[in-house]
Amino acid sequence: MAAWRAAARQAANLSRFPASKSASLTKQGGLLIQRRGLAGGGDHHGPPKVNFWQDPMSPSKWKEEHFVIVSLTGWGLAFYGGYKLATRGKKEKKE
Repeated sequence: MAAWRAAARQAANLSRFPASKSASLTKQGGLLIQRRGLAGGGDHHGPPKVNFWQDPMSPSKWKEEHFVIVSLTGWGLAFYGGYKLATRGKKEKKE
């Protein structure tokens, strides 16, 4: 039963590659190398991106994930500050 599973797995792997490439790979000991697909990395066009603490005054040069973190933190602080400012003077009066 295990031999059938192994044969099915090998057939599935062989169907992923073109015939010429799979034939040359099976001649080299039966090992198949997985392709990575679209995992090639980020966008390499334009100026290099930097961490936000290296150039804090120009957000256009920041890495995308750093820009998101700083933006969400700023919005959170703005909402929290507005909430604290709006609810500061409302205390219970005891008579």
